[in-house]
Amino acid sequence: MSATSTPEVATLGGGCFWCVEAVFELIRGVHSVESGYAGGKVPDPSYQQVCGGATGHAEVVKITFDPAVVSFHELLVVFFSTHDPTTLNRQGADVGTQYRSVIYYHTEEQKRIAENLIQELKTDAERPLKIVTELTAVPTFYKAEEYHQHYFKNHPEQGYCQAVVGPKVVKLKKLFAQILAKV
Repeated sequence: MSATSTPEVATLGGGCFWCVEAVFELIRGVHSVESGYAGGKVPDPSYQQVCGGATGHAEVVKITFDPAVVSFHELLVVFFSTHDPTTLNRQGADVGTQYRSVIYYHTEEQKRIAENLIQELKTDAERPLKIVTELTAVPTFYKAEEYHQHYFKNHPEQGYCQAVVGPKVVKLKKLFAQILAKV
């Protein structure tokens, strides 16, 4: 953290949390990314419960970042560029409300930034998008089981990681090289 900045938190869902986590772990200024669940009605849900689709929770990541290094706006630009914010409750073959596109804002400033960016994407002169991303105040975050944390980093050879997560990481590296952490 820089000496004068206070860490901020962003909570985002864009499909499988393995994908979202793998992307944001590579951004300069991001200090931690935790996979978890939020937005549902079941306290402290398990992965099996969330996958069943009846809890109302989305798979999300909680990102702690240094706003002096990477802004919330920059994180959202990456977010909208590395998942499909136009398809309701689906990312590729992952289907269900647990895979919805969602921004859980922590402050009114985050809400304003997200609203402005969503409006820009919807009215882009060259390529307007029909954004279905949910924008709501952050609910309780429940950390996912330990085996889900840093999944891509720990299991790069796993089939889903090679077929789905890996291409998102490649896209990130191509589009956002200027904000990647030195690995």
